[in-house]
Amino acid sequence: MTPPVAPPFPADVAAAAPAVEDPAAELARLRARVTKLEKINAVLIDRVERSVDSQASAFSLFQTTIGLERQVRLRTDELRSALRKVEQMNGELRFAKERAERADRSKTRFLAQAGHDLLQPLAAARLASAALAELRNDADGRRLSRQVERALATIESLLKALLDISRLDAGVMVPEITTVALGQLLADLATDHAALAARRGLRLDVVPSSAHVSTDPIMLTRILQNLIGNALRYTETGRVLVGVRRRGTRVRIDVIDTGPGISEDQYAVVFEEFQRGRSQTPDGEVGLGLGLSIVQRLCDVLGHSLTLVSRVGRGTRFSVEIARAARPVRPTRTAAPRGKANAGPGLFADALIGIVDDDRAVREATVDLVRRWGCAAVEGRDARDLLARVEAAGRRPDLLLVDYHLDEETGVEALATLTEAWGAEPPTIVVTADHGRDIEERLAANGLEVMRKPVRPAELRALMAHLLAAPLTGAAEPVRRPDR
Repeated sequence: MTPPVAPPFPADVAAAAPAVEDPAAELARLRARVTKLEKINAVLIDRVERSVDSQASAFSLFQTTIGLERQVRLRTDELRSALRKVEQMNGELRFAKERAERADRSKTRFLAQAGHDLLQPLAAARLASAALAELRNDADGRRLSRQVERALATIESLLKALLDISRLDAGVMVPEITTVALGQLLADLATDHAALAARRGLRLDVVPSSAHVSTDPIMLTRILQNLIGNALRYTETGRVLVGVRRRGTRVRIDVIDTGPGISEDQYAVVFEEFQRGRSQTPDGEVGLGLGLSIVQRLCDVLGHSLTLVSRVGRGTRFSVEIARAARPVRPTRTAAPRGKANAGPGLFADALIGIVDDDRAVREATVDLVRRWGCAAVEGRDARDLLARVEAAGRRPDLLLVDYHLDEETGVEALATLTEAWGAEPPTIVVTADHGRDIEERLAANGLEVMRKPVRPAELRALMAHLLAAPLTGAAEPVRRPDR
C-alpha cells in the first residue's frame, strides 16, 4: 500500500524550516525511507491478509466438519434402520423357507399317497378291461375294448408324468450313479417299443453297443423311453434309429427319427410342459406334452447334456451325452423275457395263482383275468386270509401275485409268512404303485420280480409264463427267503 504524497509546504512553513544544506541528498534520503516504509507496510498487509484467510479457512472447515458430522449421524441412523429391516427380512425368509420345506415334505407325502390311491383303481380298470377283451370276440367288442385301453393308457401316462415332474421339482428323486452297460439297456428298450413300432408301421433300429456309462440306470431308462416313444408317436413313415457314438471320455446316445421335424425357433419351447408337436398322433392317440419336459429335468438332475438338431420335413435327432465308464461295477441283472414267453393255454392249464391284495376291486379283476387265461385262482386280502383259503382249497399256489402295500404288512412280510407256513416259496411277482428306489432295491435283493401298477396284462401274462415254465426247464434260480 503506497502512502499518500505530502502536499508541498506552504511558503510560510518553508520559510520557517531550517535550511537544508543539500536538498537533493535530503530528498533521496526521504525517498529511500518512503520506499522502506512501503515495503514494511506491504509485508504487514500480506500478513494481515493471510491471517484473515486462515481464520476464514478454519471457520469454513469448522462449518464443514459440523455439516459432515450431521450427515454421518443421519447416515448412521439410516444404516441402523436398514440393518433392522434386513434382520426382519431374514427372519421372514427363514420362516418362509421353513414353511416351504414343510410344504415340500407334505407335498411329497401327499404325492406318494395320492399316486398309490390314484393308480389303484386304474390298475383294477386295466385288468378288468383286459378280461372284458377276452370275453368279446366280435369286431365291436374289440373296438370298444381298444378305446377303453387307450383311454386308460392315456390316464396312466398323465398320472405318471405329473407325479414324476412333482418329484423332480420337489428334489426327492436323487440319482444313484453307477456303471451301466448300454447294450442290455438298449436291448430291453428295443423289446419294449417293438410292438408300438409295428403298430405304427415304422422300422425301429437299435444299434448294439458295448459301451458303459456312469449314470443312474432307472433315470436313463426313463429318458430314453420318453425320447423313443416320442419319436415313434410323431413319425408317420420311415424309421426311428437309436445309436451310440463314443467321443473321447464321453458317450453320445442318439435317437433319430424321420418325422415332421421341429423349426429352430421352437427348440426351447418343446421342452416346456404341455407343448405338443401335434394335437393328435397318426393313430388317434393324444400326446400329453410332458415327455420332453421330464427328459430335460432328468438330464439336469443327472448332469447329462441334452441337445436337439432338427430339419422341418426331414426329421429330428435328440442326443444325450454321458461320461464313459471303464466297466460295470456290478453285473447287470438279466430281466425275464417280455413278450416272447410261451404263454399258450397249455402252459397255464391247471396252474393255481395266489393273489394277495387289500383292494377288493383289484383282486376281483385279477382273478377274472387269470381265469380267462386258463388258470385257477385263490385270493386273499392278506397272508392269513390267503392261507385260510389255500387250506380250504387243499392246494398250494403255483405262483403268487402279491401287492406290496397291504393294510397291516408289506408284500415282503406277507410272502415271509406264507413261506414259513408252507416251508417253501413259490415263484412270486410283487405288484406296487410305489416307484421308490428303496422298494425296488429291497425286492431285487430278495430275488423277487417287480411290476408297477397299473399292470399291463400282456407283460403280466408273459412274466407269469416265464416263471411257471422256469421250474420245468430248470432255468430259474432259487428264490431267496425275503428278509423282514
